[in-house]
Amino acid sequence: MKNKQEILTLQAKTREDIKADSLPAVLYGPKTKNQILSLNQKDFEKMLAKTGETSVINLEIDGQKDKHTILIHEIQKSPITGKIIHVDLYQPDLTKKVEADVPLSITGISPAVKELGGTLIKNFSEIKVKALPMDLPHEIAIDVSKLLNIHDEIKIKDLNIPEGVEILKDINDIIVSIAPPTDVEAELKKSAEPEAGEPELIRENKEEVAETESEAEAPKKE
Repeated sequence: MKNKQEILTLQAKTREDIKADSLPAVLYGPKTKNQILSLNQKDFEKMLAKTGETSVINLEIDGQKDKHTILIHEIQKSPITGKIIHVDLYQPDLTKKVEADVPLSITGISPAVKELGGTLIKNFSEIKVKALPMDLPHEIAIDVSKLLNIHDEIKIKDLNIPEGVEILKDINDIIVSIAPPTDVEAELKKSAEPEAGEPELIRENKEEVAETESEAEAPKKE
């Protein structure tokens, strides 16, 4: 089954009139000329929260009839404030596969954490994939409710990967695992890989789990 997702639209202007709420951007790609643009800062941040950096976006530029199907290629932030100060927008060839780092998101609650007091260790926050631009997933979910016992683990090969998406990493690499309460430090050293950086330690006590379950049961606001 193909990974289907709504394609959102972002408005842009040619960078002629820079205002206080303007975000400088540049559009480029193999089949388009480079264009210097201006985005609305708040609109872009809202868009980014919904799409991430791996979903295609329709870009509409004032005064231009044709839309551009783009990816957010690079985001520059202020080292002082952390505010986004510049964006690179890339218009790919939709018939050719591209590589991208797709975020991994944790879903569910592990019984090994809730009932046995284990600690969930997440070794990667994202995973490199290759796919046609229209097939790139926004994120890949990791269902930790399958982790029932101490030392249980989920490998890359266990993930539900959308059709048309190729994983550019060893499928036997461990993404998440459950460490015993007394062996967390040893488990971190065992699971750590040089290129993966420091594994993420996710602690969940019973109060936090209860709070999470309460929030999950509450109706979401539209």
